[in-house]
Amino acid sequence: MQGGTELLIDNEEEMVLFGRLLAEACKGEGIIFLQGNLGTGKTTFCRGVLNALGHQGAVKSPTYTLVEPYEVNGQKIYHFDLYRLADPEELEFIGGRDYFEEKCLCLVEWPCRGEGAIPRADLEITFDYNLPGRTASLKGLSDYGQQLAEIIREQFSRNREAGCH
Repeated sequence: MQGGTELLIDNEEEMVLFGRLLAEACKGEGIIFLQGNLGTGKTTFCRGVLNALGHQGAVKSPTYTLVEPYEVNGQKIYHFDLYRLADPEELEFIGGRDYFEEKCLCLVEWPCRGEGAIPRADLEITFDYNLPGRTASLKGLSDYGQQLAEIIREQFSRNREAGCH
């Protein structure tokens, strides 16, 4: 697929905005891989996605449970954190394949730990430090993922220019 897009994210408010823009663009469907070291904003981003889709409660990283399922307005969203996964086969024990249904959104932190047991992503987002903020590099891995990356890039730029968060 084509090259990626890099966004400069100045603060937590913009990270939540970034999540909201993904939620609006994907309409609750797709497989999104979230790469990046601890503390780079992956869970904050997921909070922005979930809140934009209508989730009212807390959003925490499912580090120990591996997956946190949400159902919002009849829509299924699965937030994975595979950091503590010792072997991709462990996903089979929790019914991992079943989570990647056609009409749902899967947000997968640390996808490399599940390699071979999870489907290919539509969009890969790599978070990194750019102190005091962060960078987010978007790479479409399918036609759909490329469309998402372009929509998000355009909307993020428009929101920043307008001073909206």
